Amino acid sequence: MIYADNAATTKMSASAVEVMAGLINETYGNPSSLYGFGQKAKEVLEDARAKVASAIGAEPSEIIFTSGGSEADNQAIISAAEFGARKGKKHIISTKFEHHAVLHTLNRLEKEGFEITLLDVHEDGLVRVEEVENAIREDTALVTVMYANNEIGTIQDIKAIGKICRDHNVVFHTDAVQAVGHIRVDVKEDNVDMLSASAHKFHGPKGTGFLYVRKGVYVRNLIDGGAQEKGRRAGTENVPGIAAMAEALSESVKDIDKNSAHLIPIRDRIINGLYEIPHSDINGDRNRRLPGNINFCFEGIEGESLLLLLDDKGICASSGSACTSGSLDPSHVLLAIGRVHDVAHGSLRLSIGEDITNDDADYIIRSVKEVVEYLRSFSPVWRDLQAGKTSFIL
Repeated sequence: MIYADNAATTKMSASAVEVMAGLINETYGNPSSLYGFGQKAKEVLEDARAKVASAIGAEPSEIIFTSGGSEADNQAIISAAEFGARKGKKHIISTKFEHHAVLHTLNRLEKEGFEITLLDVHEDGLVRVEEVENAIREDTALVTVMYANNEIGTIQDIKAIGKICRDHNVVFHTDAVQAVGHIRVDVKEDNVDMLSASAHKFHGPKGTGFLYVRKGVYVRNLIDGGAQEKGRRAGTENVPGIAAMAEALSESVKDIDKNSAHLIPIRDRIINGLYEIPHSDINGDRNRRLPGNINFCFEGIEGESLLLLLDDKGICASSGSACTSGSLDPSHVLLAIGRVHDVAHGSLRLSIGEDITNDDADYIIRSVKEVVEYLRSFSPVWRDLQAGKTSFIL
């Protein structure tokens, strides 16, 4: 089996598993307890907080542990909206290709009277920095732009966007779920006020994540019931999961340069191979993308059939976000960059991991070529395209 869906979730690293198992069996005390056994768990918790903070250039006190990226996104956006509303600021800027954890939260806020501006991301999948600045108004409470897109992998100029927000005294949040652990992230250098991350995207456990909140930035609790996380997130902390996340993140950050040097040539090898398929095209900028992300559209086929036939060949891939895999609608990300419905339906996302080899890449290329040719052989859409009844787009 070739696992090429790391954007959906990653395999836990051996060291993270070891840390988690050891704590489950040996250090299972409640970190809020005053006795020694509980305080031992507290020490593990705070050590993990320091490791996570160090990995993104933050202070330990600026890290709030959450259940994952979606909760962190919700807490950041709702906090900024609430703080802005107190000062009469009810305008929020985001983009059309954010993760649904962001977009659905913004939809809810819109129903509560907030005005939402969703910026275009253009054909290359990149937000124009000047368009962010032009959208900022006197009543803008928040700008939220994802660091790297979860489907097409494009990396935004977060540092420049953050600088604009800082200059205009507007809170800046970034969903960095796909970026943290895969590319260098430094919240101070990037002028970020709040940042969301999730452990299972960088070889940590599912159900664990964190929210970075710059010192002095308002944050409200979403979950009531206890004083954990300095009153910012009630509920007994998942110490084994958090410690495993810290271990995985430290390991991923340490190996970023080595992993990128391995992944980028193989990513480009696959991209070059898929471009040999007629009427296909990459989604998003070819170079300004995550080291392991390849996202293509193939005209005249359905993405669901492509995935099932690749699965028969032992390749795990996706057509977009795992969070919306049950939807029959085309990806909102692909529509946002200008893909028409018929083309967006024929998409393939390959998110390769550090264990990928050149032989794996060549097998992926051969398999995709075979499956696309097979699907097109009985596709009425492809038949009409070849007969000239309809025009090719790609």
